[in-house]
Amino acid sequence: MGAQKSIHAGKAKIDVNVDFTHKLCAALMLQPFRNSGSPLELVIGSLCIKHPNLFGKSEKLDVLWDKGLYDSNILITYRKPRPEWLAQQSFVVQHSVSPEIGVHGLPDDNFSRSGSGGVNLSRLSAGLDLSEPASSNWSSKTSIKFEHIRPVSDEGQSINRDTHGFPVTCSGGYNDSMVVVKQESRYAKANDRSFSQFSLQIEQGVPILSKWLIFNRFKFVASRGLKLGPAFLLTSLTGGSIVGDIAPYQAFAIGGLGSVRGYGEGAVGCGRSCLVANSELTFPLSQMLDGAVFLDCGSDLGSGRHVPGNPALRHGKPGNGIGFGYGLRFKSQLGHFQVDYAVNAFQQRTVYFGFSNLPS
Repeated sequence: MGAQKSIHAGKAKIDVNVDFTHKLCAALMLQPFRNSGSPLELVIGSLCIKHPNLFGKSEKLDVLWDKGLYDSNILITYRKPRPEWLAQQSFVVQHSVSPEIGVHGLPDDNFSRSGSGGVNLSRLSAGLDLSEPASSNWSSKTSIKFEHIRPVSDEGQSINRDTHGFPVTCSGGYNDSMVVVKQESRYAKANDRSFSQFSLQIEQGVPILSKWLIFNRFKFVASRGLKLGPAFLLTSLTGGSIVGDIAPYQAFAIGGLGSVRGYGEGAVGCGRSCLVANSELTFPLSQMLDGAVFLDCGSDLGSGRHVPGNPALRHGKPGNGIGFGYGLRFKSQLGHFQVDYAVNAFQQRTVYFGFSNLPS
């Protein structure tokens, strides 16, 4: 229940999407993290402004604003045209506020849900993205950005400690600052019966000032899809590690939709390292309906105790988890609807719902 509108102002295009459904459902089914102090908090939606020729030389400006129940994100991107054989440049400014559930969330109902731990992150970043021309099956992107992270309470006040009195920043103060150089490489190959994908992200914190964070973080995702008669098998392996200076919010969170189903977000564990394996077999039930069975497992590889303040131990997270279950995938012209029924290692059952619009 909401409204969508596209407006053309000269050469610029403005897309507006306002939705009340999510808030109404949450009010009926869930205990909110915080009290709503403004009618605007009852609304979720997005605003997108695109200008294809800002200064008359094909410069592109994109402004995107997303607002959820307890989070918001503003992204401004400016692109200058360059020859196709050169790296494409984008200047990016972003500000977001979101609950930090993966590390500081409190597991509940046999780890099937994660509630607010009273820690939210306000992130401000600005920098440059360089996208290299794709060659064969490979593509890459390099970015350098300044990031400023400020933990805030549910009431919006700056904090430097969690509810147990442990620091929530690396510096011990009310914020962390860093310059991050990030390299992303992607490989993709597909045919009529299978596909393979691999991505690798490497981040390096550059200590331009002595108090800024210095670290090295990497993450990889390897996926393989294979058609087995009318069925389709999808497997993936995700892993990563971080060394050097680390704030608790930089830890890898394990658990939840997209990780280990059957657990709340970060309810399996959070550590300096992680490894998550997923497998899912889908099979047609009708022209518009598919069935699915899945198995997920994940581990912090014993690295949870190396996160400052050891939040995983304090919140009783097991560090390893396995979830399995089944689901349905409904495809229509309006979009794709998905429902999953998952069981975790503590025999707690969880139902997940998802809906995605088809690209216009």
